[in-house]
This record gives sequence, C-alpha cells and structure tokens, in this order.
Amino acid sequence: MAKFEFSTQINAPVDRVFEVFTDLRRATERIPAIKKLEVLTEGPIGKGTRFRETRVMFGKEATETMEFTEFQPGKRCAIGADSCGSRFETAFSFRPEGNGTFVEQITTCTPRTLMAKLMMPLGMLLAGPMKKAMRADLDALKHAAEAR
Repeated sequence: MAKFEFSTQINAPVDRVFEVFTDLRRATERIPAIKKLEVLTEGPIGKGTRFRETRVMFGKEATETMEFTEFQPGKRCAIGADSCGSRFETAFSFRPEGNGTFVEQITTCTPRTLMAKLMMPLGMLLAGPMKKAMRADLDALKHAAEAR
C-alpha cells in the first residue's frame, strides 16, 4: 500500500473551505489539471455521489469514475475509485484553526489484483510526480477558498 499525506492552512472559515473542496460542478474552474468533470448522480453532492473526471496525468488525459465514500459537512469527506487493479482513497479532514481552517489530506493506494501487486514497485517510481500533482490540486483549492 502506498500512502501520501499533505496538509495546509487556509485563510477562510471551515464551511467555505468544505464547500470549495466538494463543489464538483466548479472543479474545472478551480483545479487546472481537471479538464472535464461530469456528475453522474442526481441531487445534492453527498455520500454516494458518483462523478467522472478527466485530467492530465503524466502528459496524457486519463478519465476515472469516482465516488464520495464519506461526507460529513464541515468536518470530513473522502473520495474513492478503483483503477488499474487498485483501490484509491483520498480523505480530507477540516478543522478550525485560528482565523482559518487546517486541512489534512491522506491518499492511499491499495493493490487488489496480482498484476497491480506485481506492478507496485514500478508504481513507486511515479510517486514523485503523483505527489506533485496532488499538492498542486490542494494548492489550487486553497487559492479558490481564500479568493472568495
């Protein structure tokens, strides 16, 4: 299993930060790497909401279907996806700190198939660029929350 952890302090209240992080319909405006995002589930965004995201990864467009697996407004949300024989989970926790919000992001990748398990060492070679991309997304969301 691979695990990546990031955190940031955002100069905006928790409710605003949570709203920016979970507003799928404006994700393409806020995160430059996302080229297209289609919400697949009717109704308000929440646990069980599924969406299809197309982004540039390693110089090529990649499309994945994802789902909110946890959704606690103002506190925590998590997004999961199955891809290339592995399970990806990204959890965000939000807590008030000073005049702003402290955000922690933990992403895990768990190989499930034999091929994914065999490819895990090779996948670790891509850890640097993956971390850089995740950090860029977090920084873009921080900027969007602070700009409102």
